[in-house]
Amino acid sequence: MAQIDFDKAPFTVVWEITRACALACLHCRAEAQPKRDPRELTTEEGFRLIDEIKEFGSPIFVLTGGDPMMRRDLPDLIRYSKEKGLRVALAPSATALVTRKSMEMVKEAGIQRVSMSLDGHNAEVHDAFRQTPGSFKRTIGCLNAISEAGLSVQVNSTVSRYNVNYLNELADIVARHGAVQWSVFFLVPAGRGKAEDMISAEQMEEVFNWLYDLSKRSPFDVKSTAAQHYRRVVIQRERAAAEARGEANPQLALAGAGYQFQDGLNRPTRGVNDGNGFCFISHIGEVCPSGFLPLVGGNVRERSLIDIYRNSQLFRDLRDPSKLKGKCGRCEFKVVCGGNRGRSYAVTGDYLAEEPYCVYQPPA
Repeated sequence: MAQIDFDKAPFTVVWEITRACALACLHCRAEAQPKRDPRELTTEEGFRLIDEIKEFGSPIFVLTGGDPMMRRDLPDLIRYSKEKGLRVALAPSATALVTRKSMEMVKEAGIQRVSMSLDGHNAEVHDAFRQTPGSFKRTIGCLNAISEAGLSVQVNSTVSRYNVNYLNELADIVARHGAVQWSVFFLVPAGRGKAEDMISAEQMEEVFNWLYDLSKRSPFDVKSTAAQHYRRVVIQRERAAAEARGEANPQLALAGAGYQFQDGLNRPTRGVNDGNGFCFISHIGEVCPSGFLPLVGGNVRERSLIDIYRNSQLFRDLRDPSKLKGKCGRCEFKVVCGGNRGRSYAVTGDYLAEEPYCVYQPPA
């Protein structure tokens, strides 16, 4: 797989097509609301946005929300994206809108993978986190509907103080439902996400090592989200294993880099970070480095997406590792890691500050 120049194009583009959602999850980045915002990008504006995304090449294009199922033009947006040659994924909420019939509809329109959030191994934990009684049962039903429709399933889980002791049980559920990937998200205190719900930096390190071990035996791919420093742990573990085998120059490779999936939504060959291989478009057209770094590089109603991604100072700063501050700026892993910029901003107010939840101390 050819390596993408992240200065020119992102690997993944996420469009929040609406903020409307029937749920009120504790960690919701979008602070979702019950009704659609009249300022949302229209269908025609969406088509123009998709045209601009295609100019990047063929990035993975994720339609999210809120709950994207609440837009009636969703099939049209999917179909147009597919016609343009984009690889399209969908991230709906676990509501009654996700049925086998609706999933067959989005598959016919061109969706290749559907992700579903599961944050607890049982109803008590998951429903409390999602602030919706019955959400766990509904989520399991949604996972079944996605599989029955013949779509690839990705499970997203947010690690928090509520579920950190039950990750083995969560992994078992992911495996039982035949997921191709488990995306493990580490809470960023943005939107409704609260710092007191996060696990500590020391606990993160423990989970990173557990995830690495899991990745060696699981039937699904393991991916971290909002935890770029997991890459450092992967490199350290791979290096130690190579040295134990007597290899003089162990390769510093990222586990899962370039991972090939049958649904075509492959892993990147290098690490992605906010604004660096990744961009997020809000429901009203604001372009941010990610959904968890709520700083705006521009608006697609005023400037082209390509111009914003390539030329806005915000995005250029985020792609320049020499601008990282504190221990991130000194770290030998800064090019492959760089810390989570959204978390740095949420905790310190500076998107270039050191990752506040990393225990690693670079050599002097």
